[in-house]
Amino acid sequence: MLGFSRSLFSKVFRRIFRSSFIPPIETKVELGNNNSFINKNCIDTSKGGSVKIGSNCEFLNGVLLMPYGGSITVGNSCSINPYTVIYGHDRGVIIGDNVLIAAHCVVIPSNHKFERIDIPINQQGEQSKGIIIKDDVWIGSGCRILDGVTIGRGAIVGAGSVVTASVPDFAIYAGVPAKLIRMRNKQL
Repeated sequence: MLGFSRSLFSKVFRRIFRSSFIPPIETKVELGNNNSFINKNCIDTSKGGSVKIGSNCEFLNGVLLMPYGGSITVGNSCSINPYTVIYGHDRGVIIGDNVLIAAHCVVIPSNHKFERIDIPINQQGEQSKGIIIKDDVWIGSGCRILDGVTIGRGAIVGAGSVVTASVPDFAIYAGVPAKLIRMRNKQL
């Protein structure tokens, strides 16, 4: 009899706990046509948010798309290469069409607040401006794209760069922090 009571109590407690203390997490995933996902578990909406992917994109092994309550939008004909992580915190990430993101990149549209010294950094919250990567961009391997950045149309970001400021259209940026190397302005 005691075993039955414990089992019943456990079921009732779990039902009350779930309905009373855990708010539902809203998630939305939209996928276009003809996309290739090497790792079937690359979209993680366990913390809420939305992911929208256009058509003809490829996501290679180890890619993670984690909106964390924000949004991630990927245009058409994009290639996201192995072990790249794209977060979507708050204001989110918008990636245009024909974008190439090489392996081991991190795109994060959020920063920790750290102004107060009397409160630990992990308790001060976050701030977010969002990230926009326009059409026809090539981001080299191992880059870090930080919050508040817009990478202009046709731009190239050299391998290993940390992008802390916006990149103009058709510019080639590289370095830590990324700086202008030259412009891509020749037309044939």
